[in-house]
Amino acid sequence: MELTYPAGRDAVLAILPHRDPFVWVSRILSCEPGVRIEAEFDVDPDLPLFAGHFPEHPVLPGVIVMEALAQAASCCVLLAGDDCGKVGFLTGIDKAKFRCQVRPGDTLRLEARIVKSSSRMCVAEVEALVDGRLAASAVQKYVLA
Repeated sequence: MELTYPAGRDAVLAILPHRDPFVWVSRILSCEPGVRIEAEFDVDPDLPLFAGHFPEHPVLPGVIVMEALAQAASCCVLLAGDDCGKVGFLTGIDKAKFRCQVRPGDTLRLEARIVKSSSRMCVAEVEALVDGRLAASAVQKYVLA
């Protein structure tokens, strides 16, 4: 699939099997398929999860930040070959660190570098940033099926 960058939500939906309410990538800024990707997620203040996490101090849950990073990395891997239509299952998260909170209205920058890849397995070093500040980082592992 050929993309022009930045590639919006329609392109993301054409690559990923995810659908609302579980799509955590708003746009792809740049991608070298199978190597690296830069994407963004606009954190909508109206997301229902903020009603419970936490009503007086809303914060995007770390597990959602990790899922957004996994979705961005999956876009990178799926664009590398004839893998569109496959599902990238998150199978591991190592060295996860959370450095700052992600709040409603933030734009979360998602960066992934593929460090190991085969026809079925992928490993990526990922970082999420808010206004240039590191919000989270990890090494993630995925299986393509």
